[in-house]
Amino acid sequence: MCWTAKSFVRGLSFSVKYYPKDNHLRALCLCSTIKPNKCHILDWSRSPCNSTVPPGRILSWRLFSCKKGTNIHYKREKFTSISASELLYKDLLKSEQENWNKISRSYKALTKRIKEKIEELNNKYTFHLESPRIRFGGNVYFEENGYIFCSKADDDKGNVRILFSTEDMGFSGAFIKRIRISPDERYLATSLKSENSEEASCVITKIGDVPIVEEVIPNVFSFEWATNDVLYYTSQKNLKCQNVFMTTFTNEKYTKLVYTEQDARFFVDIYCTKDRRFLTINSNSKTTSEVWLIDCRHPFKLPVLVQARTKGVIYHVEHRNNNLYILTSYGEPAEYKLMKASVASTGMENWQLVYALEEKTKLIDLEMFRDHCIMFLQKAGCLYLNVIAFVSHSIQSIQLPTWACAFELESHPEHTSSTCYFQLTSPVHPPRRFAYSFKENNLIEQAAEEVPIIMNCHTTRLLAKSKDETLVPITVFHNMNSKELHRKPLLVHVYGAYGIDLNMSFREEKLMLIEEGWILAYCHVRGGGELGLRWHKDGCQHNKLKGLHDLKACIMLLHKLGFSQPKYTALTAASAGGVLAGAICNSDPELIRAMVLQAPFVDVLNTMMKTHLPLSIEEQEEWGNPLADEKCMKYIKNYCPYHNIKPQCYPSVFITAYENDQRVPLTGILRYVQKLRKATLDHGSRTGKKGNWIPNIILDIQASGSHCDSSWEDSLNEVARHLAFLKKELQV
Repeated sequence: MCWTAKSFVRGLSFSVKYYPKDNHLRALCLCSTIKPNKCHILDWSRSPCNSTVPPGRILSWRLFSCKKGTNIHYKREKFTSISASELLYKDLLKSEQENWNKISRSYKALTKRIKEKIEELNNKYTFHLESPRIRFGGNVYFEENGYIFCSKADDDKGNVRILFSTEDMGFSGAFIKRIRISPDERYLATSLKSENSEEASCVITKIGDVPIVEEVIPNVFSFEWATNDVLYYTSQKNLKCQNVFMTTFTNEKYTKLVYTEQDARFFVDIYCTKDRRFLTINSNSKTTSEVWLIDCRHPFKLPVLVQARTKGVIYHVEHRNNNLYILTSYGEPAEYKLMKASVASTGMENWQLVYALEEKTKLIDLEMFRDHCIMFLQKAGCLYLNVIAFVSHSIQSIQLPTWACAFELESHPEHTSSTCYFQLTSPVHPPRRFAYSFKENNLIEQAAEEVPIIMNCHTTRLLAKSKDETLVPITVFHNMNSKELHRKPLLVHVYGAYGIDLNMSFREEKLMLIEEGWILAYCHVRGGGELGLRWHKDGCQHNKLKGLHDLKACIMLLHKLGFSQPKYTALTAASAGGVLAGAICNSDPELIRAMVLQAPFVDVLNTMMKTHLPLSIEEQEEWGNPLADEKCMKYIKNYCPYHNIKPQCYPSVFITAYENDQRVPLTGILRYVQKLRKATLDHGSRTGKKGNWIPNIILDIQASGSHCDSSWEDSLNEVARHLAFLKKELQV
């Protein structure tokens, strides 16, 4: 999986995201991310999308969790149980689409009103946001509406030059994922994707008075310039990246294979260190890492191994003053530590400790500068900034505002910059800009007058005692003016997989719900990453049921403390979060009234038994290997949502799925919906009482969009449909 979600910690990637969606699974918010059309994901320098779980979180799209999508030919898995043939599959698909077309009419008016409200909030709170300006030498680069612009850094008159246009270059319908600029700024490498697929194409443009497309390389995941005219890139096939190539743009152009990963559990990507001294080839499974170095001064030499892979040891590297700075889980406790070693002696036996995290502290992100290192940490629900000064060997710790639940580095700062800029946000607080000055050793809020301050929302942090006495964090938001909270609708969020945190960034629809009196609860259950690597390990493989126990304890505590009650409670989850959400519907359906799932992973056992699927082997470190371990098979079967459906009174369920989803097979969702409907009807016929409540089981299959990416309009419609469903079911 690629771990380049956020700067160094995100796989040493300093990726730049204009909108909150890329920074976590889009799946982790209620529905899709709401984003204006003007900006798309733009990873400006180093590559949320694949390898070992970095402190921040795994790149979303490597998991049964999130993906982004270019049209590719995808062979759909055939049914082996419900449908015996592709024909039956098509009949089921057509039947579900017709069913949704009929049902959707009853939500039309409410959906329209919700859309209008979200658009109003979007205009109110995002109009001031700009595409990030990335300084490179004496120029500044940025992207808007499918164009890449360049201006002089000292030009305050707004003069810009167009370097690239998706439409003018013949790539209409694609969006810009990320760019790389060659050191001499003669070449521009741009990855383009459609919203319906995973694979991207890398377009190499020669910058000049009239930009010229030099080459288009298909199926590329990550890429970096080693020198002015030497580009390294990884090829992607069936969601896997295992080959690294080098291509030149000299007079004698050629391409050669540089590295091949033989282990199907590992995913390969490329990263360039902040000082541009090395390219790193990063081969990562979900629990183990291996890094190779390419000296940018000698790009044609063979890669040099940093440290051979050691089972259970994750590490990522940066470079400063002939030393490698290594972010690693090596040693006890098995949480992230910052270590260093000389470039001449990179083996694990030479690693020296620089900084170790305290217990139950989450390293969210790390940014390297010439003489400093900034760590963004989370402990007991609060965010902290730790600044390590390499020259004075001092560490300064600053607690960030208590309302903040998430942060975002604004753009990749220059290696020599004296200031680090970032934004703080929460699901109900729009981003606010802050700056830390290394010279002044202080933190300054750069308040913008046009950004309204949310004053009527109260944030509460709770701890629920799980079945084994473990304390599980919950973050709760509600309107300060609300009375009788036990009568208010409650929306519970859960994920609990891959060491990924719940998405706590600002969402207009969340603020809308708060204004309407809803309560929002985020359950940080085991399997996620909120309390560090151990928190994830305690909720995966043979510990997966702990996440279910955590979720139950959280919901019960909320009700006990007077936050709503079962008949006003809804649950939302996406992708792998569907495992815990679906499981609690089987085990404790009386706790909730309605549930919304987005591309949910609900057929764990059947999926993990089919090793021909793109991610099944790679995912064994998260779910286990039921083919090789009978105990594992029985354990998965014990919690798998599909296998535990039984006739009983279920909550109403709304599922959004995508025809082009390569990560969560649509066949599994169809099986789940068919079986769930049958169970609810069987229960209704057995009780036989007049007026019995029959839950609505709705499946909305989207022909466009994919596991992680949708257009602005599609995302808006999806959010509005989900909220319309919840409002009707909870009768609010």
